[in-house]
Formats: sequence, structure tokens, C-alpha cells
Amino acid sequence: CGTGVAFTRNPATGEKKLFGEFLTNAQGEDVVAGVRTPMPISQMAEKFPEAFAQFEQVCKILEDHYHDMQDMEFTVENGKLYMLQTRNGKRTPAAALKIACDLVDEGMIDEKQAVAMIEPRSLDTLLHPQFDAEALKKAPLIGSALAASPGAASGKIVFTAEDAKEWAARGEKVVLVRLETSPEDIEGMKAAQGILTVRGGMTSHAAVVARGMGECCVSGCSAINMDEANKQFELGGKVFHEGDWLSLDGSTGKIYDGAIPTVDASIGGEFGRVMGWADKYRRLQVRTNADTPHDAAQARKFGAQGIGLTRTEHMFFDEDRIPAIREMICSDTVEQREKALAKLEPMQQSDFEGIYEAMEGCPVTIRFLDPPLHEFVPTEEADIELLAKDMGKSVAEIKNIIASLHEFNPMMGHRGCRLDVTYPEIAVMQTRAVIKAALAVQARHPEWNMVPEIMIPLVGEVKELAYVKKIVVETADEIIKAAGSDMKYLVGTMIEIPRAALTADEIATQADFFSFGTNDLTQMTFGFSRDDAGKFLDAYYDKKIYENDPFAKLDQKGVGKLVEMACKLGRSVNPKLHLGICGEHGGDPSSVEFCHRVGLDYVSCSPFRVPIARLAAAQAAIKDEK
Repeated sequence: CGTGVAFTRNPATGEKKLFGEFLTNAQGEDVVAGVRTPMPISQMAEKFPEAFAQFEQVCKILEDHYHDMQDMEFTVENGKLYMLQTRNGKRTPAAALKIACDLVDEGMIDEKQAVAMIEPRSLDTLLHPQFDAEALKKAPLIGSALAASPGAASGKIVFTAEDAKEWAARGEKVVLVRLETSPEDIEGMKAAQGILTVRGGMTSHAAVVARGMGECCVSGCSAINMDEANKQFELGGKVFHEGDWLSLDGSTGKIYDGAIPTVDASIGGEFGRVMGWADKYRRLQVRTNADTPHDAAQARKFGAQGIGLTRTEHMFFDEDRIPAIREMICSDTVEQREKALAKLEPMQQSDFEGIYEAMEGCPVTIRFLDPPLHEFVPTEEADIELLAKDMGKSVAEIKNIIASLHEFNPMMGHRGCRLDVTYPEIAVMQTRAVIKAALAVQARHPEWNMVPEIMIPLVGEVKELAYVKKIVVETADEIIKAAGSDMKYLVGTMIEIPRAALTADEIATQADFFSFGTNDLTQMTFGFSRDDAGKFLDAYYDKKIYENDPFAKLDQKGVGKLVEMACKLGRSVNPKLHLGICGEHGGDPSSVEFCHRVGLDYVSCSPFRVPIARLAAAQAAIKDEK
């Protein structure tokens, strides 16, 4: 007698070969209980040759019937085979792709069925490094938080962006641990292997930027007792100091003590085949959110068809640029601001040219300056003194300017299009940079059809958009005419304020496109701060008030209703209105299906989520056909 568990194919690799384990003198759950060491399924042929031959035949019958790899349990009693159960077997992402391709080649399923049987989220693990499975079993788990950006990272703890850059420059692997990150931490985030934050949710600055860079991030670990002054923190009953090793799993949100070896990501030929089938059947275009030529090029490799969001503010934090933006903020007159902005214009133009080149003529949407100005001003005394010296002002005057920028709720304050209404010269400079970059790239690549897309953020009233659009159009037309070109361009807006969705028929009269910024739209619709909501959302999940984080998975009943309404209202007055989504929901499979259903033209997501969105868009189209 004996019992066994087997798969018709290898669940780890997808190889078409029986895989499983068998125990003699046993029955029922003995194999999976782990109380005895089983033998490979192949040895069953020696013990029970007749039953094994029959078992192989049954395996073929089951696969032919279910058209998928089977996970089976069976018993042999007095030499006779009894099948206990069968089900579609769980498999690794790599195995899933191979099995899908093999089943198509064997004529068991068609391409659409192959596309439908892959879990889109599982592709993440193929694109990022992972921890070595055996080493992970022995690693001491010290905490867990939000799995904000997938991948695995080990490094020495540092507490500032400057230290991250400095340590990485001398060849150290580092993990950046912060209460929360801000745009000025961008260089340190790039230098780190991974990022761990005490505060913040799935759409916090750390999460969004890390996903864009394809870097591991665990956010919102409120269990950390942080002591930044002494460069240490407490977690899991242990105090960690600068230089101690820490490991993060951004796919699970788990935090481990010490260094764990990682295994590099590997993509086989089956990945390309399945992606090709997905592209064949999807209707939605898939763009990317990218702020640098590197991110844009990475997204192109993953199949992005354009850029749905370039955040221009991330370009201002380089060491050679931040003085000019600070000079602009601290200027007293329009002339002084224009002088400071003139220093930034060639830098912006150069950035935009690099992004246009990386996207090889595909559409690129550039969002004008969005964050509140206080994010750009210095906080360190030495930096304040240096700015005062450069501006010919006293330290007290600079500190007064900084204090005047303080806002109780900056995310709902002086930002987005409100900056352009107050300081039109910012919109003039950014328009000049966008159009001049497009003209330069068009001249180098006559075969490309460059149509720049300028996006005005945080519009809630049609007159706001009309005011800023007039500045853009006058500036752009003048440059294009002077260049002797007939280049076309689009001016649209980000729908991220509920009032914009409710008055979309008015706003559409001034817009060539809508891009739904669902991060802020979710924040303003729920009345949650997306950085602080993580502190209480767990209680909402436990009490079954919410099933999902609304910042990770689009709330289709509420926020989705605003999106759908805005689509209908907008197209009722402007049938040619182009519609897309650039919030983080653009890479979530269920949200992508919603976007397909309400008739959007494209979804835009971070580069490493592009394959997920491509597959999810195809599955939505296939489901729609049925």
C-alpha cells in the first residue's frame, strides 16, 4: 500500500514531466503532513509497476479533460490505484508562462485561454530580484508593513539621503530608513538598494518613486520607534544602528534582521510570447509614468506605448538646479523670477529631449509643476545662509519667506495650476522647454511625429484651465511660428479634484485630454490623507469596513463613479477627448479592467508594472468578448 501527491508537470519550472512524492505503508494525508520523508514519484514505478502505468494514463486523461496542469492525491491499496482528488495546480510565475505556452503548442488551449490563465500580479516577481528561498527560511523576521514596491534588498542602514549617496559612492550597499521621504531625497533613494519608511501608504512619495525606479520599498512601518538624532531605531525588540545590516522584501512587506542573499530576476522566451498575445487582444493602450530618460527607456523595454505622466518637479532637486528654483521662490519681482527661471529652462529642455528620445516618437504627457513651493526651500541653517548670500538678502529675510510658505494642509494648498495662476512666468518657462525640446528632437528624427502633450494639474474650475491654457498656447504658438514649423500639440488636464469630475462637461471645452490622477482623486473623495491613512486602515480591514486599500485598488463604487461620470460628461461636449489614467491604479489588474469597461484610451503606470497592465488589459478585453 502507499499514498502520494503529484503534479502532471513540474510546478517550479513548468517542465512536462511527472513531479511528486510517494510513501509506502501510508495513506491519506501522510505525505503532506511531513512526518516521514517520502520518495520521488518515479520510484513508485519500481514498487507498483502496474499501478504506476495506470497512474500515468490517468494523468493524461485528467490533463486532456481540464486542459491544465493537475495537482493530484492518490492511494494504492493492495496494488490497486485509487484517485482521491485533482485540481488545477499552483505554480511559480515562470512555470505558469511555460505551461501556458506549452499547452498552446500542444493544441490544448488557444492564445486567449493562455493569456487568461496567467495571474498579472505574478509577473512582478519575474522582473525584480528575490531572496534566495533557502536563506529566507533561516532569516529572523522582525516586522512587516506595506509591500509598497516589489523586489528584495539587503544593505547597511543609513538615515539620510546624503549618507545613502556617500556610502553607495564608496561601494557599500545601503537601505535608506526614513520617517517619510520627500522629493529632495530622490538622489539618496536612487543610491539605496531599498527604502523603509515609518509613515506613508501605498501612494506615498516613497512608494510611488520606488515603484517608478523598480526599487524595493516597504512603507508605513509604524512599529518602528525612530531616533533620528542618534541614528538608530527599535523594531522587533532590537535596537538597530547606522551600518547594521537589514533586509526588505517589497513583495510581501516583511523586514528581516541581517543580510539575505538575493537571486537576480530572469525572463525567459515564454514571457515575450505571452506578452505578444496580450498585445494582440487588448484594446487599452499602456503608457508609463516616467521622470527620467532611464525610466522611460526601461518602460519601453517592457512594452510601454508612451508616457502618461512626467513629473517635472523631480527634475529640480539636482544640486545644480535647486539653487535656481530657490532663487525663483525668494524673488521679489516678476523680473527676478524670470531671471531665475531662465536658468532652469535649458535644464528642463535637456531633460525633456532625453525623455522624448527614449520614447522614440511615442506620445509623452508632461505635467507642469505640481507640489507646493515649501518642498523646495532649504531647512538646514548652512543652506539658508548660502541662499541669503546668493540672493543679497539677510538670513532673517529668507527665514521669513520660508515661514510664509508654511501651510496647514499643503496637499490642498498653493500647488498645481494655482502656482501658474499666481506666477504665470512658471507656465511660460515650462511651455518653452516642452516645445523647444520637441522641435529639437523632431529636427533630429524627421520620421517621428512629435505631438507634445502638456498637462495642467489640480484644475477644479474651467476658468483656471482657460487662464493657464491661454499662456501655454500663446507661448507655444510663438515658438513654433518662429521655428517655421507646423507642429501640433495638446493641452489637457489632470482630473484629481471631485469638482473637476462633476463639471467635466465645462472643463472638456478647454481640454484636449483628461488624465485621471486617481491618487489625489481618491484622497479627496475619501477625505483621507494618503500618507496618514495607513495608521487606521488596518482597523477598517479587521472590522470588514473596507476590503482593500483604496489607494492600491480603485474604489469603483465611489471614485470610479466620478471617473465614469467625467468620461461621459467630457465626451458629450468633446467627442475627440482623449482619456487616460495616470494614478497608481493604472498598474492594478482590477482597476485596469474598470478602465477598459468605462472606455478609457490608455492606462499609465510605473515602468515595472507595464507588463502587468498589458496582460490585465488583454484579460479585460477577452472577458468583455465573452
